[in-house]
Amino acid sequence: MFDLKTYLRDQRTKVNEALQRYTTSACAGSRLHDAVTYTLMAQGKRLRPVLCLATCTLVGGCEQDAMPAACALEMIHTYSLIHDDLPALDDDDLRRGRPTCHKAFDEATAILAGDALLTLAFDILSLDRQDLSGKLVRRRLDVIALVSRAAGCKGMIEGQAQDLAFEGRVIDEQTLRQMHQLKTGALISAAVASGAVMAGAGEEQLASLSVYARKIGLAFQVVDDILNVLGNTEQLGKAVGTDQARRKNTYPALLGLAGAQQYARDLVDGALQALTGFDNKAEPLRALARYTIERQR
Repeated sequence: MFDLKTYLRDQRTKVNEALQRYTTSACAGSRLHDAVTYTLMAQGKRLRPVLCLATCTLVGGCEQDAMPAACALEMIHTYSLIHDDLPALDDDDLRRGRPTCHKAFDEATAILAGDALLTLAFDILSLDRQDLSGKLVRRRLDVIALVSRAAGCKGMIEGQAQDLAFEGRVIDEQTLRQMHQLKTGALISAAVASGAVMAGAGEEQLASLSVYARKIGLAFQVVDDILNVLGNTEQLGKAVGTDQARRKNTYPALLGLAGAQQYARDLVDGALQALTGFDNKAEPLRALARYTIERQR
């Protein structure tokens, strides 16, 4: 039987070691370096890099080939958290169980730390090309393109902009779904796609994995919405009840708690269905799909 707890522990260790190597020389010895590593190396779930590595292995690739993409995705995700917590956006005081970056340092340093992580992510993706075959270089370029789209104004950034624009307004379910697929789902989809691309996945595999990623990306956000209502600050590592206070559009607000919980389960069922064409190598992805609705943080 697949042991997700052990798998996550081992994969997080690998990712954390790689992140540590990549950031050792970045802004070394400076206050900016301290701010970069303060949030990046805090206790995060590492969902995106783990998905990237798991998908690469599923398709028959080598984890080492996908590790730069896995780490770049975590850096982009962390930069988005640092900026999302700023007073101009959500103005949060707690993240990953500790004071947010702008609280621990200052607002200007937090902005620059986020900027540094975003640019470092693409620095990593473009490194060591001389050690790669022509085929892997082309795959890396494809990954740079898809991560850029997912992180920018066609993905996460547009989702964040919509989230702010819709505060205090009631939107319908289709609009809410589209917003969350951009805000949260785009980078999760990019994580799965990056692993698949680096392993040389075929078109049918990419299509199935794309469905899987879209489903769990949305399920993850639905559960985040639920945990903001029912969660515990100590477990979550961030404040709860903030969505209602800011009059944000969420699935519990739109569908009710029971409706949101059922929707999350339906999404995970759909994600699992998308993996039916894969063998036992897909067990990590299946377990990660279930994890999205069973987690408490």
